[in-house]
Amino acid sequence: MIKAIIIVNNHGKPRLTKFYTEVDEEQQQSIVRRIFQQVAQRPDSFCNYLEGSIPEFESCKLIYRHYATLYFVFCVDTQESDLGILDLIQVFVEALDKCFENVCELDLIFHSDKVMYVLDEIIMAGMVLETNIIHILQAVNDQNKLHAKSVKVLSSNQGAGKRRPGAH
Repeated sequence: MIKAIIIVNNHGKPRLTKFYTEVDEEQQQSIVRRIFQQVAQRPDSFCNYLEGSIPEFESCKLIYRHYATLYFVFCVDTQESDLGILDLIQVFVEALDKCFENVCELDLIFHSDKVMYVLDEIIMAGMVLETNIIHILQAVNDQNKLHAKSVKVLSSNQGAGKRRPGAH
C-alpha cells in the first residue's frame, strides 16, 4: 500500500503532499522535512530506494525519482515492488507532462486541483487504480470537457441574468 506521496522542490518546499494514512499536520510537516533531507543528500547516481526511514510509518520504504527541480517521493509498504513504484512514478509524470505540455513546478503550484485529479485517477486510498496512460488521459479529458460545459452554462446563466432587469 502507498502510505504517502510527496513532491518537493530542490529547496525543500512541498509542492504536493497526499497522505493515505492518518497523520496529523505537525507530523506531516516533520515527515516532509525528513524525507527531503534524506533524498536531497543522495547523489543522482545512487539507487532510488531508502528502506525503513520514516518512524511514523512502520515498515516503509521511500522510492523516489528526481526530475529537474522536483523530487517525486512515494512512501510505501515494504511489500510493494520497487520497480513497480518507479514505473508508477513515471506514469504519473508522463500523465502530468501530457496534461500541461511539459510540466514544470509552476504547473503544480497554480493547477494543484488538476494535479490532484490526475493523481486520483492513478491512486485512490493508497491503492493503484490505473497505470494505462491512455485511460488516465481520457478520464482527464472527460473531466476537462465537463468543466468547460459547466463554465459555459454558468456564464450563459449570468449573461441571461444581466439582461433580465432591463426587461419588464
